[in-house]
Amino acid sequence: MVKVILFDIDNTLLSFDRFVVETMKSGFKVFNLGAYEDGMYAAFTKINTELWHKIEKGEINLEDLKKIRWNLIFRHLGIEANGVAFETYFRECLNESAIPIEGAMDLLEYLHGKYILCAASNGPYLQQVNRLKIGGMLPYFNDLFISEEIGSSKPSESFFNTCIERLNARSCEAINPSEIMIIGDSLTSDMAGGIGSGMKTCFYNPDNKPIPCGVKLDHQVTSLTEIKNIL
Repeated sequence: MVKVILFDIDNTLLSFDRFVVETMKSGFKVFNLGAYEDGMYAAFTKINTELWHKIEKGEINLEDLKKIRWNLIFRHLGIEANGVAFETYFRECLNESAIPIEGAMDLLEYLHGKYILCAASNGPYLQQVNRLKIGGMLPYFNDLFISEEIGSSKPSESFFNTCIERLNARSCEAINPSEIMIIGDSLTSDMAGGIGSGMKTCFYNPDNKPIPCGVKLDHQVTSLTEIKNIL
């Protein structure tokens, strides 16, 4: 029986993708970088995904990301600009961004009181807390497991062990990993980490991305509304 639900934040509860497009459009105007073009988002996604995979593997950290992300993106796009300055602008905007994924608030309201709800996110602690607060989602959570504050990132064993230890420290009865379900959009961080720690998994897959052979998920949904049929 599931007692605890861990929610990823970006592109599971709050739309990071929509934020990126909006902020690239506004940032290009602020920094006089010319007009934003549709293909530029794909360049961001490719490079950003590669960097976050390196974070997941422990090859770089968040501070490294801040220094190199936008310089790499601008170089790829053939744009001469100060990537570190743009990163600062990008993060300032992200700190105030809370674009909800369709059905997210309704799902939190449905699950609240029935399960222990926690966020499990890779990212800066205060940023993620503020975004959940602005989005009106913070009151639904019993705890927040954020990589910067924990000291390790999903999908590491350390991250998920810390989640389990903190849950048990605050619970009157033991919580086993099999009684925890993680819901998220990433196979490499959310699902891999959940599987590795013995948790139940629910892959939020709105784009119907193919699942690699050998990856065994408990559930897969294309909309958050479908989760009501599971829990």
